[in-house]
Amino acid sequence: MNYNIRGENLEVTPALRDYVQKKVNKLERYFDTTPIADVNVRMQVLNNQHIIEVTIPMPQLLLRGEEVHTDMYAAIDGIVEKLERQIRKHKTKVNRKFRQEGSLKYMFKNDLEPLEQEAPVTDELEVVRKKRFNLKPMDAEEAILQMDMLGHNFFVFSDAVNGSTNVVYKRRDGKYGLIEPEA
Repeated sequence: MNYNIRGENLEVTPALRDYVQKKVNKLERYFDTTPIADVNVRMQVLNNQHIIEVTIPMPQLLLRGEEVHTDMYAAIDGIVEKLERQIRKHKTKVNRKFRQEGSLKYMFKNDLEPLEQEAPVTDELEVVRKKRFNLKPMDAEEAILQMDMLGHNFFVFSDAVNGSTNVVYKRRDGKYGLIEPEA
């Protein structure tokens, strides 16, 4: 795996770089062959909070996690645990759903066991609440105002210009994002 490690408000020391590589390399044991992937690591310090974000894009699978902690080394340990849980979840889902040749099943080793504290994965995803509403045509700025007035962290609306269904959402950094369908 190729590593792209960068720091924001933080100097990435060789010791920190080695620790990240050593911990993330442990994920290779979950795969039959070493994945050919670029590991993108972003480390950041905000108000005594150490934030690490790891993204590993692979063919047919995207592993991503973010961890916040007061200690960067503890945050690195936490993010590796999150990524391991994601891999186990994908492995379980793949074994249940895709049994044909050429699927993701053949990407993982077969000797994985679920984590002890992890709840068993069920085949069904349960919808516990449904809502129906009319999409009012508006622009993104009006949708953000509506979202803030409702106290939600996302808002679905119909674009006034082209009529497509869009979503605005509040990001963790306090800024806003817009999701649009591809044309």
